[in-house]
Amino acid sequence: MRTVAALRARVREWRAAGRSVALVPTMGALHAGHLALVAAGFARADRVVASVFVNPKQFGPNEDFSRYPRREAEDAAALAGAGCNLLFAPAPEDVYPAGFATGVHVAGLTADLDGAHRPGHFDGVTTVVSKLLNQAQADFAMFGEKDYQQLLTVRRMAADLDIATQIVGVPTVREADGLALSSRNAYLSADERARAALFPKTLIAARDAVRAGTAVEAALAEAEAALRAAGLVPDYVALRDAETLEPVRSLERPARILSAVRLGSTRLIDNLAVETA
Repeated sequence: MRTVAALRARVREWRAAGRSVALVPTMGALHAGHLALVAAGFARADRVVASVFVNPKQFGPNEDFSRYPRREAEDAAALAGAGCNLLFAPAPEDVYPAGFATGVHVAGLTADLDGAHRPGHFDGVTTVVSKLLNQAQADFAMFGEKDYQQLLTVRRMAADLDIATQIVGVPTVREADGLALSSRNAYLSADERARAALFPKTLIAARDAVRAGTAVEAALAEAEAALRAAGLVPDYVALRDAETLEPVRSLERPARILSAVRLGSTRLIDNLAVETA
């Protein structure tokens, strides 16, 4: 379906029949991680809607909006194979019509990490997600934990704006060598893809070091050095509180190690839970 009116009409039909609804927001170029979100949606709801929209507002002027993979036919086939009930694929002019003048900003959680390295990115995310949540009126919305800062930001936005949709985090899906699935992995050359496998391995080593009692700053510095030695240029490697994203100096509460690296022209992100002993 292309229009908000058509989407809402179908959701109303489901609700009249007593069906619950889950939303899976995506930018397309779907992979097994996205299909895991669909499966997680079915674990909670009777019907699943997936949206495919490459949102221009979350890309910076020098980022990859123009080359971001777009393959609607393949995405539709993958969603149908996963049993998804409806694909919502609006045109940009329907999402942001002439005169559109409203944005959504979440303070605090978006101040650093990806927020610092991609100015305006999270404003674009929260603006489009707030629209999708309002348009679909779903009971649940599924977001992957790979984009952990995004997950917390959307959850904060929904709580602050009294949006009834429950924001559900779904564990990261990984390749056999540990690399988190991402649509941007398609950008990697064969050599870059081999080196990319060192990204999650380095984070695992840092997590284990912190758990074993290594000072946080030392563990993170060692991780940064290991990434650079492998040709992965880090934007950041950080240990943060799992709920607030405040910096963590010692492991007293559940935390998250988060990192973004650049490999050639590709930017990858990942994170791991770091539980207290």
